[in-house]
Amino acid sequence: MSNQRISIIGGTGDQGQGLALRWAKMGYQVVIGSRDAERATKAAAEMRTLLKENGVESPLIEGMSNAAAADCGIVVLTVPFAAQIGTLKDIRDSLKPGALLIDVTVPLEPAVGGKPTRMLGVWAGSAAEQCAEMAPQGVRVISAFQNVGAAALADLSHEVDCDIIVCGDDKASRESVKPLVEAIPGCRYVDGGLLANSRIVESLTALLIGFNIRHKAHTGIRITGL
Repeated sequence: MSNQRISIIGGTGDQGQGLALRWAKMGYQVVIGSRDAERATKAAAEMRTLLKENGVESPLIEGMSNAAAADCGIVVLTVPFAAQIGTLKDIRDSLKPGALLIDVTVPLEPAVGGKPTRMLGVWAGSAAEQCAEMAPQGVRVISAFQNVGAAALADLSHEVDCDIIVCGDDKASRESVKPLVEAIPGCRYVDGGLLANSRIVESLTALLIGFNIRHKAHTGIRITGL
């Protein structure tokens, strides 16, 4: 799987960069997407330098515009909730039938100037379900990685202590995300069932942010008994 190409839309943000670093360290080819192609190229160069400092000889990271980056078999959407719809409109024509679109969006209140510990109501039910409504027919929408912190991902010297709950309406598509989860040391794949369950998973992010603020920590979640 490590020779697969992963496109991270909004990859210049903290969450996108953290995922890019982890996957590139394990040998995946990563494309960083941004509204500004020059910014994406610069971010990719900085990440290559960081990875080389961490012992990765030839990290495969490149940068380009979101629309160009979305022409890929695995597309990971890591933009803030306020930018989700606009970004999906921008990349819609680039998404391939059969592509796996992994939505990491969480509808937090900062999208409207509120607190990061509060959720916004979404007519579709969740950010992931809204993504599914916006995606072209034939694109497989999955939600994952909402509960893993950007700071934990970026710290390459430590494992990430977090289970990754993966939701989607097709079991085979959910399971196709498992290698991406297991490529991040310390992360464990947990099948979260239907995409509608993203409503619960997304809300956990606001709770974890509250923990982080109060305890000055980088918290994650673990599902026991599995």
